[in-house]
Amino acid sequence: MTRSQVQDADREAVAQFIERHWRSRVVMSRGRVFHPHEEEGILERRDDEIAGLLTYRIDDEGLEILTLNSVLEGQGIGSSLMLDAIEEARRRKCHRIWLTTTNDNLRVIGFYQRLGFRMVAINLGVVDEARKVKPQIPEVGYRGIPIHDEVVMDLQIQPYL
Repeated sequence: MTRSQVQDADREAVAQFIERHWRSRVVMSRGRVFHPHEEEGILERRDDEIAGLLTYRIDDEGLEILTLNSVLEGQGIGSSLMLDAIEEARRRKCHRIWLTTTNDNLRVIGFYQRLGFRMVAINLGVVDEARKVKPQIPEVGYRGIPIHDEVVMDLQIQPYL
């Protein structure tokens, strides 16, 4: 197991990983298109294969998590990557980490709540609009729940001085 920041040499493997897990090389957040393989990220490899990936971007609002995926559920990869992202945000003097997910993603919402994130907004109909740009977004998600809305989750942190 090795964990590292995404490097330029990793970009194509990261793009393929994103495409496999997100049905496209692009993701949407608040109506905006992002190319996660072009952003910063943390990856975990096992046997030279990507086992987990977290991509993010930093701006004036803080650190935004764009994607988080693990191919080995229940082994703590996602939690470890999130803890690394929190440390990176502190180190880079961010006061906030935030992300968006879809209204059907109840298991993931619970995961983030256990890490201390709070739901701070629900953007009604944003996913319906995003589907016009990214038609790969399914209309029905986990447990048959129709996907329409985006849930914004936020974690306030104290940066390192």
